Amino acid sequence: MKEFKTTRRDFAKILAGSAAAGLPALAVEPNAPPSGQREIVSLDGEWDIEEGVEPDSIPTSFTHKVPVPGLAHLAMPSFPDVDEYENREYILTMIDFGLMPHSADTGALGRTSQKRNYFWYQKSFTVPVKKQVAILRINKAQFGTAVWLNGKKIGEHLSCFTRGHFDLTSAIDWEGENHLLVRIGAHPGALPTWVPAGTDQEKPVWTAGIYDSVSIHLCNNPVIEAIQTAPQIGRSSVTVQTRLHNYGPATDATLVHRAKIWKSGEAMGKPLVQRLHLAQGEVKTLTQTLLIPNAVLWSPENPFLYIVETSTDGDNVATRFGMREFRFDNVARRAMLNGKPYFLRGTNITLHRFFGDPLSKQHPWEEEWVRKLLGEIPRRMNWNSMRICIGPAPEMWLDIADEVGLLLQYEYAIWTGRYPWRHELWKTEELIDEFKEFVQDNWNHPSVAIWDASNETLDDVLREKVIPAVRGLDLSNRPWDNGYNVPQSSGDGYEDHPYIFSFVGQPPYYDMRTLENMEVPTIRNAGASGHAAILNEYDTLFLKRDGTPVFWTRRFFDYLVGPDATADQRFALRAYLLAGLTEFWRAFRFYAGVMYLAYLDADLEHSVTCDNFLDPEKLVLQPHFEEYVKEAFKPLGVYIDSWKSKLQAKHQERIQVMMVNDEYETARGHLTLAFSPAKGGAAVAHGETEFEIPPLGQMTYVLNLQTPSNPDAYVLSATAKWPSRPWSPVISRRDVGVVSKLS
Repeated sequence: MKEFKTTRRDFAKILAGSAAAGLPALAVEPNAPPSGQREIVSLDGEWDIEEGVEPDSIPTSFTHKVPVPGLAHLAMPSFPDVDEYENREYILTMIDFGLMPHSADTGALGRTSQKRNYFWYQKSFTVPVKKQVAILRINKAQFGTAVWLNGKKIGEHLSCFTRGHFDLTSAIDWEGENHLLVRIGAHPGALPTWVPAGTDQEKPVWTAGIYDSVSIHLCNNPVIEAIQTAPQIGRSSVTVQTRLHNYGPATDATLVHRAKIWKSGEAMGKPLVQRLHLAQGEVKTLTQTLLIPNAVLWSPENPFLYIVETSTDGDNVATRFGMREFRFDNVARRAMLNGKPYFLRGTNITLHRFFGDPLSKQHPWEEEWVRKLLGEIPRRMNWNSMRICIGPAPEMWLDIADEVGLLLQYEYAIWTGRYPWRHELWKTEELIDEFKEFVQDNWNHPSVAIWDASNETLDDVLREKVIPAVRGLDLSNRPWDNGYNVPQSSGDGYEDHPYIFSFVGQPPYYDMRTLENMEVPTIRNAGASGHAAILNEYDTLFLKRDGTPVFWTRRFFDYLVGPDATADQRFALRAYLLAGLTEFWRAFRFYAGVMYLAYLDADLEHSVTCDNFLDPEKLVLQPHFEEYVKEAFKPLGVYIDSWKSKLQAKHQERIQVMMVNDEYETARGHLTLAFSPAKGGAAVAHGETEFEIPPLGQMTYVLNLQTPSNPDAYVLSATAKWPSRPWSPVISRRDVGVVSKLS
């Protein structure tokens, strides 16, 4: 929700518009004061920070500074062992990989060498004007939040991944300086065992911090406590649900909504005006429909945004939204965007792992950095979607995703796998409360397309109790994904993670010829289901940013390119195989979306995964990765259905090329199949044909091509040119050796 200020002239226009629309007239005194103005005091910036052991022992002095939003490891001077914590899931993972002894599992939920249990944050502020109500918002903090103002304890909020609201009215000094204290847990062990603190099985460090914005909202009654927008594109309207809270005595009020185009401010349609009465302390929810004439639909290709301005006599806010509907067609097994099939192409961001990376620094809160990460690079890589994996992002990230056009699978920080002891500890009531906040915090973002309750988790409580309890809150009725549980509703999809090569026990590893005869689907992570599936993890040979393998992928690289291979050789191999797998999974049209893991991750000593950046600070991608993978994700998909590593010289080969068209226009162009020397140079043999693929369709072309007469290393490439597209041509490549005679 974004707030705004309404002038007296603006409010007069609202009233005039309501009369023109035939709504009840409002009697306005010529010198009447304008509608209530919400004042917002941002507390982002530098705070004091100190450590502590006991939950109620407030430090007597503060000797460190820290940015908010940010993380405690950014404090100056720094705190020792600030990230050090291992949860039991991670310990068990390390035991499985042979990196910890079995004795490391003591049954405890986690362990840390830190001597502290808490961090205390301190900041002083004044307010510009006296109002009837003052609400503190801490958008996200971990692990657990407690607030004091001017020596009075205000309250606690245990969730690590949702917004905390604190009523400061009884303690605030409207005239002088205010002293705010915020206490957070220094590690997950500071929370009660029944609170989910993030259960990533592969995250070696856990960093505390107030990692989203902090602000004070000054309002008069009745206060606009929440707004939800739910577009109805078939009616060119938006449902607006408003929750009002009257903190004072009984009052009459006027609720006004009006819609505008976000960038231009142009008014859309007529405002809605409603008179109402609220008793003392009453909370009232109203649901209304606001027309958006000739609405422009939001999509990744055209992320067009509107705002609805809402005011009462005491308060006002502006809420940004996009006219967008997203669902699954579980007959066709397709994602549906604005009533049309839409193929998701993208990647994953494991932001909470990156938080622990020494190079993360302050970058996740730098707008220019995030815009490049979510906008410029995904456009270059032909991605229209992402999974924000195992933990949510700061709200700025969703604002930017709305603006640049990304569809997000937005995942809560739950990955228990098949360990029942973890989720048996959680209180169902706490889970439901947190998931309600999760939905409410994010329901106005058009970028949020899929609610994701968990990653790779089997947990009946999520499917049977939590999701049913919160699903109805979302008036847009977005689908839910839920780890490895079967879908909870007929409209839901599920995730699939077919690591078909990575966990092979013995060589040969990565025998890509397996793909030539493989039936899809190969894995049923969520059991047998006819629902639409999203492939959001698959075989990627994880490398550190310097080109060395992470500890568990070294065996693959040693087998495929040898233990003495250079970093460049490993980078090239990873890019080649990842591109080929991406082409394969897209070509068969089994999945509604294909998103590889992982675009942004962490590079640590015992990282199980890693990302594809040479320099995450400057957001420089590894060149081989960019060269190959951006081809595999182009809207026109091309897949050479052959993985023969050796071919006989001067032999006629019959080669199938599978093609898919993700666009709403017929694809027409020219397809060329050619052999070129691996060391460079002109093509030595080629075949060609015209192609025509219907909108959202697929075609397979068979070309006969004679192999080169000179034995050598070659690249077999299929190049499709669709002249009207700026990203044309599209190239699929296979490395082959041509030999005099096959053995």
